[in-house]
Amino acid sequence: MLLKAIIDDRIYELNVPDALIGQAQPFFEKLDQDMDAGWQMSREWVERPDRLQRCQIVADKLLTALESENQKLGMMMAGYILARLPGVESVELDVQGEIQNNRFNLAEHRPAPSEEREAPRAAPAFGGLGKLEAMEQAGKDVTKVFKVGRGWRFSVFDHASGTWQDSPLAPTEEDASRLRQEAFKARYDALQRGRDH
Repeated sequence: MLLKAIIDDRIYELNVPDALIGQAQPFFEKLDQDMDAGWQMSREWVERPDRLQRCQIVADKLLTALESENQKLGMMMAGYILARLPGVESVELDVQGEIQNNRFNLAEHRPAPSEEREAPRAAPAFGGLGKLEAMEQAGKDVTKVFKVGRGWRFSVFDHASGTWQDSPLAPTEEDASRLRQEAFKARYDALQRGRDH
């Protein structure tokens, strides 16, 4: 079975033998078990990834395999996608490391539907929150740090525009965590004062 992996303007053709897909079922099941516990998909923690999200996660591993020229891992990841998404012809891989932006093209030439991310509820504009409420809301408004390519970042929800704002890219997870802690504290303090941005 053939899967085309598209990275910018390059196309990789991964021809996965049917026999390999059959033999790799225990490996695919192990991948599914790992994802059953939930997965950090870029800025969002997904408790129970659905079939499309699982394929997006595996597509991110496929990107890593192609970049590191690990042909065996690449074939296994392509095999998983072919086995779990019947009719898939190609995958467009997001080079920024945004897992949810990995897109699949099916034989009918229609992209697979993507899940809409739920935004945190709007925090009150006037009158501050109590300490526990402010801490809980800040936890929803400031994501955990996540890997993007070779760097790390987090996102902060801007209630005024209704969009997620990405932090600058940090070289290490520790740097990103330190910056995230500062952003969390700033949001926590603002929520206690009664401002949501």
